[in-house]
Parts: sequence; structure tokens; C-alpha cells
Amino acid sequence: MLTQDQTQDFDALLPGQSTVDGASRRTALKVALGVGYAATAMPIMAQTAIKTSSDGLTTGEGIYDVEGFSVPFFHAAPEGKKNLPVILVIQEIFGVHEYIADTCRRFARAGYLAIAPELYARQGDPGSYGEMAKLMAEVVSKVPDAQVMKDLDGAVAWAGANSGNLNKVGITGFCWGGRITWLYAEQSKNVQAGVAWYGRLVGTSTALTPKHPLDLAAELKAPVLGLYGGQDGGIPLTTINQMKEALAEAGAKGNAAAKASEFVVYKDAPHAFHADYRPSYRKEAAEDGFKRALAWFKANGVA
Repeated sequence: MLTQDQTQDFDALLPGQSTVDGASRRTALKVALGVGYAATAMPIMAQTAIKTSSDGLTTGEGIYDVEGFSVPFFHAAPEGKKNLPVILVIQEIFGVHEYIADTCRRFARAGYLAIAPELYARQGDPGSYGEMAKLMAEVVSKVPDAQVMKDLDGAVAWAGANSGNLNKVGITGFCWGGRITWLYAEQSKNVQAGVAWYGRLVGTSTALTPKHPLDLAAELKAPVLGLYGGQDGGIPLTTINQMKEALAEAGAKGNAAAKASEFVVYKDAPHAFHADYRPSYRKEAAEDGFKRALAWFKANGVA
């Protein structure tokens, strides 16, 4: 049986072929990144799905090494620019697909080097699954937080070697990636600011997910802006209030990042309100949230 933590974020599934372990899997992942929308989200809301032009941008897929494993990623940046501020863009629960790639292009248009690593790559190809429950059981539930943190460190290192300014690094993520945004801002000194979109704050402690954002609030190393929906059935407002209280307590004890962190709750918005290709999309909240994200990064030195 899936836990509530495992079933929250059914937001994007790459169409693709089944793959085998090893190099062929990594190659398939690399080719598939940023292509297509969720099979389970059909029909796509074509009237609201945003397609950001790549004109004037450098975009594409790549790989970087973490402890002998080739982590595939999608990236976008202003063409011909150097010393760029960096944004790590963290996937929804179904991996790096068209919506995540387009979000990278949006940040690139704002002047950033945006990187979206495929953080399930060791466990499997999300594009080879057509059933949510099977994907959760066979891939997502087997992804250790510690692995994700190391893979994000690898993305930062790649950025530093490819025109990124490592004094200006931010992180943002959606759903599953919203939780990861909090965790990375709590555990890594690599980032200056984070923006977490409707990421879960509490959960069950397991061997692979030993701590959740609320558990580590006092250790926050970079200020985080939390963007949440008041009608999100999977993230109760009570958990947001718990996180606010924990951050306020940490701030009172001298944690500047915790003290500076903020929440914005869009009263009428559901979960995944930024996902423009889905019925959950709420244009006003999504656009306001993205403007706030850009302003947050700028105010915290990531611009």
C-alpha cells in the first residue's frame, strides 16, 4: 500500500520506452529529458500550456558524474553569457518533462543558468511507466534523500564549470521538488535562497527519508519562500503553520535564514497551481508566484 507521502504528487509522466539497467537506461533518460507531458495527465490543457521560445538561449541535455554514475539533466541559459547566476529546478514526482524544461527556459530568459537534473536516474526511467502506483512503488519510493542531495551538489559543480557563478545559486522545486527544495536549503551551503512550490513539510521517517523539512527547520542555511495553495488537499494549512512556528523559533535563536523565510498561501488555489498544462493551473496565482520567485532570488543575492 502506498503512503500518503508517496501518493501526493502525481503531476508529470514522461512518455517513453522501457529501458534496461546500466548505460542504456542512462542514454534513454538523457534523450527523453524535457520531452512530452504526463501520460496520466491527458488531455493536456493546450489553451493554458506555456511554450517558452528557445531563441537566444542555449538549451539541451547533458550528464555529469556523481560517484561514478552519470546523472542526466536538462539545462537552459542565455546564449553566449558567462558568470551567470544559477537556479536548480527540481522536478515534479514524475521526473524531468516538458513542463520542467519550459520552466528552465523561463529562468534562462530572466538571465539564469537553469539546471534540472533527473533525480530518479539510478532507480529507473519514469518514462517507461504508465501506472502511477507502479512508478511510485518501483522508482520514487526507492530514491534516498541522501542520494538526491549528492546529485544536487553535482549539478552545482557542473554549473561552476560551465559559466555559472557559484556565489549566486538558488533552488526551486514543485510538489516532490518543493520538499527537496526545503531539504537542500537545510542541508547544503551551496545555495543562497530557495523557492518551494507546494512541497510537503512533514512525513513519516524511513531509512531513505529520515528527516522532513519541519524536522530540519532549525538548521536552515538559506532563506526559503514557500508558495502554497489554500485548497491543497494533501498539504494541510496546519502543517504550514507548524513550519512557520518552527522557523520563528529558530529565527529567535539567531538563525538568520529561518527568520528571513516567508510563506505565501493562495487561498483559492489547489495543489499544482503552477502546472500550466493541467486543470489544476491557476493563472493568477502561478504568475504572481513566479514574479515573487524572481524577486526573492534577486533580494537574496541570486541575480
